[in-house]
Amino acid sequence: MIELTESAADAVRTALAGAGERAEGLRIVVESGGCAGLQYRMGLERDERLGDLVLELDGIRLYLDALTQRHVGGLVVDFIEDVGQSGFVFDNPNAASRCSCGKSFC
Repeated sequence: MIELTESAADAVRTALAGAGERAEGLRIVVESGGCAGLQYRMGLERDERLGDLVLELDGIRLYLDALTQRHVGGLVVDFIEDVGQSGFVFDNPNAASRCSCGKSFC
């Protein structure tokens, strides 16, 4: 359903380690917004919520709500560190189009 590249998994592990016991995994959310209509939001998560799909990838627990599940089949999450850009990048085969920043899609 979702793939984390090695660099994305390393970045999430680093964030989880820095959060200590306050986080058990990563929540990925698709919500209305951004310049293309839908946008990604990510954050560390402590608990599963009602309706969540919980995936275990490379030892990382991912939490996805029902709306998000409909938009992320085949999603690849990468993390890049470059002179011009640093952060998570999303490659979603379900996106009909996306904005130039790569964070928003429709």
